[in-house]
Amino acid sequence: MNMNHTKRIIGATIVIGMVLAGAVGVFAFSLGKYEKIKANGDAISIPVARVADGKAHFYRFEDGGKAIDFFVAKASDGSYRTAFDTCDVCYKEKKGYEKDGDAMVCKNCNKRFAINRIGPHEVGGCNPSYLPHRLSGGSISVTVADLKAGLRFF
Repeated sequence: MNMNHTKRIIGATIVIGMVLAGAVGVFAFSLGKYEKIKANGDAISIPVARVADGKAHFYRFEDGGKAIDFFVAKASDGSYRTAFDTCDVCYKEKKGYEKDGDAMVCKNCNKRFAINRIGPHEVGGCNPSYLPHRLSGGSISVTVADLKAGLRFF
């Protein structure tokens, strides 16, 4: 092989590598777990139609430069459950939960929690930290005050 041909191959390989690295970066960035959400007055509002698909939907509310993460999941009984994407035990690891069937699974300790049981009476330990919400007029609303109450986890 002559030297010019080798240089072209190396140059082309570098360019292709840079393009691929850029594409992967853009793709990874666009697949973020959280959808940013803003308050309208003293609450955030999420249309039920956006979360009725049986998946867990993860949101990020920012307050004074601090991100507060939470999720909404439809339980098998048709109700909707909201919780911070953290718990009292594993919050320092900042790994949160993922949905698996009818359960939310802690990504730090792998404990499973039935979505039907997420609520004000299932607290402490590694349970998803309950976030109160109100269902009204086709929307799920959470007060900013309740979101800020979870700031200690983040």
